[in-house]
Amino acid sequence: MNRKSKHPSQPVSFAQRVFWGSSLAAVVGVLGLLATQQSVAADIVVYKSPTCGCCGKWVKHMEDAGFSVDVENRGDLTPIKAELGVPGRMQSCHTAKVGDYIVEGHVPADLVKRMLDEKPDIKGLAVPGMPMGSPGMEGPRKDPYNVIAIGNDGSARVYAQR
Repeated sequence: MNRKSKHPSQPVSFAQRVFWGSSLAAVVGVLGLLATQQSVAADIVVYKSPTCGCCGKWVKHMEDAGFSVDVENRGDLTPIKAELGVPGRMQSCHTAKVGDYIVEGHVPADLVKRMLDEKPDIKGLAVPGMPMGSPGMEGPRKDPYNVIAIGNDGSARVYAQR
């Protein structure tokens, strides 16, 4: 049987090809962007007490420096500090995970960036305690403080002085 179509095929114009090609590219681009946004993790995950104001200021300092930050408020930070291997003498009010590194306390953003650029063989950086004048601890005075590199073996050395 030889049936003839009631709708003879018509050639597709160049304008139609451009329209459908552009439409398909736009849909694929939007889907790709959505998939990328959903799969990109934050640069930093910060574990802090929900009641600590200076920790919130440090998070803002990091965001202002261009980091994306996820915050996990915890009533007790002891388990996460133990899990991440933060030595007791290096502890401060909040702990962060940045890639494979830990950042303990009020470490300046430029030093976190330097660590990520240099990729030293260390566990991370710490500013023990809560020194006045460190990021998040701004106030009427600025005390000098050391930023400590925590070795993978728990050792400590001065990474920078502020």
